[in-house]
Amino acid sequence: MKTYFKIIVLFISLQITAQQGGMWIPSLLEGMNEKEMKSLGSNLSAKDIYDVNESSLKDAIVHFNGGCTAEIISDSGLLLTNHHCGYGAIQSHSSLNNDYLKDGFWSNTNAEELPNPGMFITLIDRIEDVSSQALKHVNDKMTAKERQSTIDKNIAKIEKEAHIESWQEAKVKSFYKGNQYFLFVTVTYNDIRLVGTPPSSIGKFGSDTDNWMWPRHTGDFSLFRIYADKNNMPAAYSKDNVPYKPKHFLPISLDGVAVDDFTLVFGFPGRTDEYLPAVAIDQIVHTLNPAKIEIRENALKIMDGYMRANDQIKIQYASKYASIANYWKKWIGENQGIEKSKAIAQKQQLETEFAQKSNDKSSQALLTKFDHLYNEVEDVALARAYWVEVVYQNIGLLRASIYLSQFENKITKDPKSLNAEREKLTKRLEALYKNYNKEVDQAVFEKLIQLYANKNPEAYTINTVKNKDLSVLTQQIYQQSKLTSFSSSKDLITGSKGEILEKLHQDPGYSLGKDFSDMYYNTINPKYNQIQLEIKANQAHYMKALIATFPKKRFFPDANSTLRITYGKVKGYHPRDAVYYSPVSYLSGVMEKYKPGDYEFDVPQRLIDLYKSKDYGPYADQGKMPVNFIGTNHTTGGNSGSPVIDAHGNLIGLNFDRVWEGTMSDYNYDPDICRNIMVDARYILFIIDKFADNQRLIDELKLVHPKSKK
Repeated sequence: MKTYFKIIVLFISLQITAQQGGMWIPSLLEGMNEKEMKSLGSNLSAKDIYDVNESSLKDAIVHFNGGCTAEIISDSGLLLTNHHCGYGAIQSHSSLNNDYLKDGFWSNTNAEELPNPGMFITLIDRIEDVSSQALKHVNDKMTAKERQSTIDKNIAKIEKEAHIESWQEAKVKSFYKGNQYFLFVTVTYNDIRLVGTPPSSIGKFGSDTDNWMWPRHTGDFSLFRIYADKNNMPAAYSKDNVPYKPKHFLPISLDGVAVDDFTLVFGFPGRTDEYLPAVAIDQIVHTLNPAKIEIRENALKIMDGYMRANDQIKIQYASKYASIANYWKKWIGENQGIEKSKAIAQKQQLETEFAQKSNDKSSQALLTKFDHLYNEVEDVALARAYWVEVVYQNIGLLRASIYLSQFENKITKDPKSLNAEREKLTKRLEALYKNYNKEVDQAVFEKLIQLYANKNPEAYTINTVKNKDLSVLTQQIYQQSKLTSFSSSKDLITGSKGEILEKLHQDPGYSLGKDFSDMYYNTINPKYNQIQLEIKANQAHYMKALIATFPKKRFFPDANSTLRITYGKVKGYHPRDAVYYSPVSYLSGVMEKYKPGDYEFDVPQRLIDLYKSKDYGPYADQGKMPVNFIGTNHTTGGNSGSPVIDAHGNLIGLNFDRVWEGTMSDYNYDPDICRNIMVDARYILFIIDKFADNQRLIDELKLVHPKSKK
């Protein structure tokens, strides 16, 4: 009987493990999600996590600057997010004489906290299902364009008529590939100040070598604060503003983590595509990703050489390099993970089963249409990838030319807008050239333009670079164009409209960029969007048919930068045969990787001294200082900075990455190898307390021992 009971428990455990994964809407947790969380060890109710009328966990979670997540960890609006999420702000306050990237920054009073113009955070007030209104008058007889147009009009009406306060905003987002719609009512605060950050040698330890890897030893965190007016309402920056008083903030657990502990990650995951057909995944793995990887690999190699040789260039390009390297490495791991998990074969198997079970010719025709559409879109999708990576992403001069081309189009259509558009463009150019180096940009240009000319689909390649000596072209552009500095590019847009256009058309850098711009906006983008509209409509029908065909199978909505939860456990994994990764890393691992003078693996002397003396304060675990840990939570870009919450609603960690073998989770979550990487909350406290000696911040926090209450 005992053996039978063990088998049943094991079966249930396996079922639960199989259900880990998914990014769930927090307003819809009652029922199965709540039961699953409790089976994994949670003591939280659905209302503890999301409640419109009472304070709940969702009131402590913010969308940080439109791209990351952050959480409120004190009753004075103190925000915790990743070091890499705050990197741009930290960089903007840094200089050779006052290098916060290198040395870190810790404010000792509120008055010392640094304002960040343009930075904002968004809180979610409530979420409402508006599917019936959004899909009103939509039917299967409509073309893809008609369907989307009807939905867009419905959404505009919903947003306009939403019952909101003057300080709130309403936004409708699509779920389940356009089969369900939710209204998000939000509040945005614009006075966000930098409070503290460790040096990059801690916050970015391991840098690009360790990025997406485990074991990891990175203190990837930074601290900001929300400021509001005296009524606790959103307000532009003012010295009179005061720290925001939240509805809820997260206490921090000092008890740490153990294998199989429950973990809840709350945040704003950016984008996943779990329900793409096999043909789409095949195209990503074998056509699009390899092209993007090659382009970024070449750009990074050139930048790295200059950064290692020149400290000024290192500061200028630090943020750009990190941004480019991030997805370069991710795409490599993604391809390997898809191959290893046999994701394409699994998709094909599902599609075969779908075709057999649906017993509906129209449903089966969806798969045939996918084959046709992805074959049709391949060349233009590849051309789009080359344009984005070569023209827009990696070459500053060409990015500037795109800005100028857009400016020309606007003042041509509306000459009266000249002064307003010139002011906007000047700000964009100033931001672009702030961290620009002509020599680096020229070297990147010459290499990438060769890749573009040789490998971009011919039908979508501009004539300007066909059969040309590209080394000579590069020299001409960078010797003669004014798009190589902020001051000279600004000269191009002085004077009257006629004078501006004459100067622009005589500039070789602008002329080349204009050719690129015309090719993209007149040919590539219209064609790509036309086919993608058909793909999107087919995907909506396919998603609906999948749910109908497999009624017992649970489908979670893809990520779309809206508030979600994902739950799992602290757990190690086997990346390959005879290898097992434990789920927790320690400060001893930092010292094992330590390389004096190396920009990725050097560490501050203060940290070395603390390690040698084992001066860890109350944050150690049996004499060792925990740094990072991993779990089975299903995360993606946008979850950077997400809180990791324990079974009682306390902060135990800070999400910042995924393991390399599991980066394919955007397309195929596999609980065996997909792991998210988190900073242990105790390491964050240790750095603030023992390393930075900032007692005022420690005193501001609510530190708890939830495990001692059991």
